[in-house]
Amino acid sequence: MKISGLLLSLIIAFGATSVQAESVYKWTDDEGVTHFGDRQPTGKTSETVDVRSGTSRSSDQASPQEQVQAMDEAREEQAEKDKLTRQEEAIAKQRQKNCEIAKANLNTLNSHARIKVREGGEERFLTPEEIQTKRAEFEKIANEDCQD
Repeated sequence: MKISGLLLSLIIAFGATSVQAESVYKWTDDEGVTHFGDRQPTGKTSETVDVRSGTSRSSDQASPQEQVQAMDEAREEQAEKDKLTRQEEAIAKQRQKNCEIAKANLNTLNSHARIKVREGGEERFLTPEEIQTKRAEFEKIANEDCQD
């Protein structure tokens, strides 16, 4: 009888120690019901309850699932920003190239009285009206793409 009482005491003592070592979480669901559990709830803020004193402290740390989700979202946002940056760089380079070509064409139109073009395998000279039209086109391109 003494051995069974001693054995029972030891089991109770070890059982209480193992319960005290585990974490207990407290959270409230959307309907206002308070829950307790040994696992931190996913998608909810919870408090860690000290089993010995009965006090709780807020757990600002996100659950592992939430941390992984946040890291994935941050990675996706950074990839989108990088993609936009590359697109903006490509657009800026193309605008710079368009600017240079338009300025070169304007220089040619302004420095030569007669402009020869090749159309359909034949060469001809532009009329003064065509030169004026081309000048207006290249000035428009230069105004849009040259940001000096």
